[in-house]
Amino acid sequence: MSFTEKLTSLMSRPNQQPGPLDEQPIYIKYGVRFLGIVGAFFCILFGLFNALAVITFNVSCLIGGILQVLIGFIVMALEAPCCFFCIDHVNNLALWTDARPLWNRAAFYCVLALLPVFLCFGLGSLFPCALVFGTGVLYGMMGLGKKASMDEMRQAAVNSGITGVTVAPNMTTTTTSDRAGIINNAQPFSFTGGVGTDSNV
Repeated sequence: MSFTEKLTSLMSRPNQQPGPLDEQPIYIKYGVRFLGIVGAFFCILFGLFNALAVITFNVSCLIGGILQVLIGFIVMALEAPCCFFCIDHVNNLALWTDARPLWNRAAFYCVLALLPVFLCFGLGSLFPCALVFGTGVLYGMMGLGKKASMDEMRQAAVNSGITGVTVAPNMTTTTTSDRAGIINNAQPFSFTGGVGTDSNV
């Protein structure tokens, strides 16, 4: 069994319906999941470190650290529910999230990653939350879809310029795009004299 097959068997879920993430190439699909898992791990680790601010009575860093730990568990549950195999609801939540559009997950991760940074700005909150935010950005880019090939874009540009419209059974007229209409409606140039001269003379 190859490394890719092992990774696929670990990350797959039984009875999973095909979602928008399945349309992506395998290296992007599992790469963004890996980034999310790493970000979640560091969120939990640095969140526990930030929660030690209770010793110095820094309430905002304490709340930020607790939020970071919660964000780490949420992202870990959505990206690698196999880590929570003993909790049934986590697998159902991950299946529901995978069926949603990718921009929903992107917006969710980006908003979650900003909260601890605002509460307790520092390297302990900035680095792990940046990983989660980057995961959200990658999901957003994946949600935009695949870029069209050069031939498809060239064909779309040609088709948008001139189109044929059937007016009667034996008669066809062509319409042009708005830009062509601007050129067709251009007024002819006329000679005007210089400043202070009479053009009629």
